[in-house]
Parts: sequence; structure tokens; C-alpha cells
Amino acid sequence: MGVSLSARRERNPAAGIVIRRISPADLVAALRDGFDDFRQVPTQLAFICVIYPVVAILAAKLTAGYRVLPLFYPMATGFALVGPVAALGMYEISRRRERNLPVSWRDAFAVLRSNSLPHIIQMALVLLVIFMLWMVVARSTYTALFDEDSMNSMSEMLYQMVSGAGIALIVLGNFMGLLFAILTLSISVVSFPMILDRNVDVATAIRTSLAAMARNPATMLLWGLIVAVLLLLGGLLLFVGLAVVIPVLGHATWHLYRRLIEAPPIPVRRP
Repeated sequence: MGVSLSARRERNPAAGIVIRRISPADLVAALRDGFDDFRQVPTQLAFICVIYPVVAILAAKLTAGYRVLPLFYPMATGFALVGPVAALGMYEISRRRERNLPVSWRDAFAVLRSNSLPHIIQMALVLLVIFMLWMVVARSTYTALFDEDSMNSMSEMLYQMVSGAGIALIVLGNFMGLLFAILTLSISVVSFPMILDRNVDVATAIRTSLAAMARNPATMLLWGLIVAVLLLLGGLLLFVGLAVVIPVLGHATWHLYRRLIEAPPIPVRRP
């Protein structure tokens, strides 16, 4: 005997939340809409003010001592794990534009006054824990293959990277990084926009994000690849490109959320 739609929804932990099936065309449309939001409300100056102090700190650490050098790549790639937190302001701007509300780059900070801020902080802590676990795994992998003082200079590091142990580190490190990236994508692809939009709890947001990933596995993995490539390109441009890439991806993620999760019905106001 078949199970009714209502019964399936009752058993669904995200009951009442309708998840759509999307295609690569929806990814293109989300990126296009995200770029349009960025073009209408440019925020690159705000991101430059954030990115360059971070880059300066890393440069100072590298100048002071090379112990951080082997972890520079894991730290740079790990930025993608906490990227959704950096894009919170972009979700708010896209949400306001969607509702035809007045909007400026200052509205990116309106999320700090949102009723959903406690849930947002909890979700941010989840991603922070994942990032810290990634750094622990990356350092453990490095110390298992190399001595602590085996890369005291850039030339030594380049020499070690072409050795057998270096190639093993590259392959194993990137494979584990991929697993962490898929985990983060699965639990956060719609979590932050949904918390901001509906003020749901973290558990509901994560379950919905996992369900959206399970319903659209190939398309969502393609989205993860697009995000990784764009972040890489932004980083290669001396991090200047990140001041454009991160806001555009933030806006695009909001529009992707709208395509993945059906908006709740607007209540009818009776006269």
C-alpha cells in the first residue's frame, strides 16, 4: 500500500518544508542573480577592510617564523569551511532586495540585529568546530610524514613537496580536505539563509540542508566545485578577487536557497 504525501511529511524531520529538485541551469541563474545583487549594492570595500588585515597577520607570521608555513595551504583552503559566516551580510542584502526594501551596503550589518542571531551564532560555532578539526587533521597528517623542523624555509618546503612524502601529503591532504568540504557543504548549503529567513533552530536547518543535498547530490556537488574554483581564482589574484568573489557567492547562495526551498505561503490578511 502506498504512503500518502501528508504521511511522508509527518515522518519528515523538516515537515512543512518543501525541497525542490534543481538543475545546473538553476546554479547559473543563482550566480547571475547574485552578481546582479552585487552590482546594485557593491560591498567590496567592506570586504577589503576585512581581508587585508587577515592577510597582513598571516604575512607577519610567515616573516616571524616558518613554523606556520606548512599549514598555510590548509588555512587558506579552510577559509571555504567558514565562508558561509562571512557571507551572512550578503544574505540580508539579497533578502531586502527581494522584498523591494531600501538597501545599501550598511544593511549587511543588519543581521546583527536579527531575531535569529542566537541561532546564527550557534551555526557559526558548528562551522568553527569543523574548521578546527580540519586544522588538527592537517597538522597531524603533516607531522606523521615530516619532522617538525623539516620545512624551515620556502626552498626546503618546495624540495620536500616533490619527495615521496610530499606527494603523499598533497594527495592525502587534498582528499581529506575534500571530505571536510563535502561535509560543510551538506550541512550549511541552506542553513544560514534558512535561519535568517525563517528563524528556525540549528537542528532543523541542518536536517533541511542535508535533505536538500540528498535530493540534488550531483547538482549540489557541482555547486561546491564552482565555489571552490571561484575562491581559488579570487585567492590567486592576491586576495583582491576575494573582495568580489565572496560577496557574489554570498548573494548567489541566497538565490540558490530560494530555488531549493519553497517559500512558505504568505498568510492572507482578512479585512
